Amino acid sequence: MSDQLASTSLMATEPLLHSSVPLVSILIPCHNAAAFLAATLESALAQTWTNREIILVDDGSTDDSLRIAREFTGRGVRVLTQPNAGAAAARNTAFAASRGSFIQYLDADDLLSPGKIASQVELLRKQESDAVASCAWGRFSSNPAQAEFVDEAVFRDFDPVEFLVLAGETGVMMQPAAWLTPRHLVEKAGPWAAQWRSSPNDDGEFFARVLMASRRIIFCPNGRVFYRSGQLTSLSRARGEESRRAVFFSYESITRNLLTRENSPRTRRACAGYWQRFVHDYFPSPPELIAQAEAEVTTLGETVGRPVLGRKTALLANLLGWRNVARLKFLLGR
Repeated sequence: MSDQLASTSLMATEPLLHSSVPLVSILIPCHNAAAFLAATLESALAQTWTNREIILVDDGSTDDSLRIAREFTGRGVRVLTQPNAGAAAARNTAFAASRGSFIQYLDADDLLSPGKIASQVELLRKQESDAVASCAWGRFSSNPAQAEFVDEAVFRDFDPVEFLVLAGETGVMMQPAAWLTPRHLVEKAGPWAAQWRSSPNDDGEFFARVLMASRRIIFCPNGRVFYRSGQLTSLSRARGEESRRAVFFSYESITRNLLTRENSPRTRRACAGYWQRFVHDYFPSPPELIAQAEAEVTTLGETVGRPVLGRKTALLANLLGWRNVARLKFLLGR
C-alpha cells in the first residue's frame, strides 16, 4: 500500500460536528474507472465546503485509473493503493485513513453538485448528532445534465425505520453518495461487508446499519448527486452466484437489524418484501437460498406471489407460470 494506515492514529476520537468548520472526508473506491474518474475528482474538488480531505483508494485497477488519480495529488487528493479486494474493502481502507467528522462516500464514476456537502453540513450542524443527511439523486448515462430524478418518494425527511419499511415494501433506494454521515455513526455501524468482492447491495446493507444507529434522516433540498448507471461493469448489474449470495446476505442483515429495532406488523411486512424481491429477482438459483427466502416470507406471514412482469413475459407466464419462465430465462443466460 502506498500510504501506510498508521495514519489511523490521526483520526479524531471525538467528532466535532458542531465546530465552526468541521472536516469532511470524501472517500472514493476506484477499480478500472479511468473513463470517468477525472470528472468524479473534479466534482469532489469543486465542493464549496473547503475544509475537506479527498482520499481515493485504487483497488488493483488494470487500466489508467491510478495514473489519472495521481495527477490530482498536487491538488490535494490523497491516493492509496491495494490489491483488488472489492469496493467494500476499498471503502474500509479509505475510512481507516480518514480524519473527518463527516463522511461522504463517492463512487469513482458518480458526481456531486458543488454545494452538496456544504448544504448538508449546515443542516446537520443544526440537528442532534445522531441524524444523517440525504439529498436528491438522478440517473444518467453520459450527460449529467440529462439526469432523471425519479425516486421522489425518498426525497423527504424520514424516521430511519420508516425509510427501511418503504424500501422493503416498494424497492425504492437512496443512492449511496446522497448520504452525508457523522463519523461516529459510521463507527457505530461497523465496516462495510468486505467478505463480498461483488455485491450489488453492499451500500443498502451498510447504510441500513447506519440508519439503525441513527435517530433521524434529514433531507437536504439543495444538494444533488448524479448517478452514472447502465455501465456494463456496474456492480448493480452483477448476476453471478457470488452476487446472488451477497444480496441474500444483505437482506439477512437488513431484516435482522430492522426487526431488532422494531418488530411490528409493518416491519414484518417490509421484511417479507425484501425476501419476496430476492425470489422474484433470482429464481431459480441458488436453489437453497431461494428456498430459504420463500420460507422467510411464509414465516413473516406473507406469500411470495407473482413478480411484476413485462407485457410479453406476462403473456408467456400466463401459459407456463412465472417460475417456469424464470427457469427458461436462467437456462438461456438472460
